[in-house]
Amino acid sequence: MNNGQRPILGISVGDPAGIGPEITAKALAEKHIYDICRPLVVCDLRIMEEAVEFSKLDLKIRAVSKPSEGLYEFGTMDVLDMHNVDMATFQYKKVAAMTGKASYEYIEKVIQLALAKEIDATITGPIHKEAINAAGIHEAGHTEIYARLTGTKDYAMMLAEGDFRVVHVSTHVSLQEAINRAKKERVHKVICLADEALKKMGIPNPRIAVAGLNPHAGENGMFGQEEIKEIIPAIEQARAEGKTVEGPIPPDTVFSKMKGGQYDIVVVMYHDQGHIPTKLAGFNYDRATNTWLSMSGVNITLGLPIIRSSVDHGVAFGKAGEGRANPESMLQAIEMGVRMV
Repeated sequence: MNNGQRPILGISVGDPAGIGPEITAKALAEKHIYDICRPLVVCDLRIMEEAVEFSKLDLKIRAVSKPSEGLYEFGTMDVLDMHNVDMATFQYKKVAAMTGKASYEYIEKVIQLALAKEIDATITGPIHKEAINAAGIHEAGHTEIYARLTGTKDYAMMLAEGDFRVVHVSTHVSLQEAINRAKKERVHKVICLADEALKKMGIPNPRIAVAGLNPHAGENGMFGQEEIKEIIPAIEQARAEGKTVEGPIPPDTVFSKMKGGQYDIVVVMYHDQGHIPTKLAGFNYDRATNTWLSMSGVNITLGLPIIRSSVDHGVAFGKAGEGRANPESMLQAIEMGVRMV
């Protein structure tokens, strides 16, 4: 790609007290990122200066007030300075209303820029939900913030680790509420969002598996009626529309089948049903060194009028500000954002 063709990606770094600024800086220290896109960091400039310093990176930082001012040259990080962190009171590793509010403002800014078509995609770092709520912003997470600020009604969270993909019927709700939300209309909508997304990613006929909600996918009604009353009718409707869909498949086997290549994506019924196997596939912890050897995987919000790709991990307060965070997931999120553009 030449310079004019590279998409502009707005990166909201997440909670400044976590590892988001560090993994953003480390990702932008990789030359190939500048070969494929023009990254614009949305954060407080002083936070990014500290991240570069304690990570010992050879990067210059340049403040801009709008995307058109960016140089987008490797070795110089363009930062849209939000001026929203008081460094005199700022602390790493701590839940604070100030940093929660700052992280929300970063998200809000990249969404505004994307809706105005000043950037081509948004990339998000990890936020802390407690900190955001402490700031008086009562949101369950990134997905819900994006849906509200873009006016999107039908959306879903997709996690991807290579060819291992899941998409959620529900996410940040109680288990009881997740059961209540496993309705035919919603399951069918998520199947359609998954089918559309994978086609856009270059898979012409996505093979979609739908996980059961109950053990053994209900065992023909022995362990619950949700499969019979809600999930199977949604699958039948999707099949009638020409989609390649199988299920409901017992959750204890469906992910192994996808890993083996039988499916391109699994529609899961609730948060942990999808997050646990995806993070098992992408996260690799080494007890001997007390470090994560890999933290790969991305989080994508389907159904939005703009592109959003994200890291698939949290703020990791335990290592924040120390220069030892792994940027692998941020690198993948940026690469996925480019692919989606």
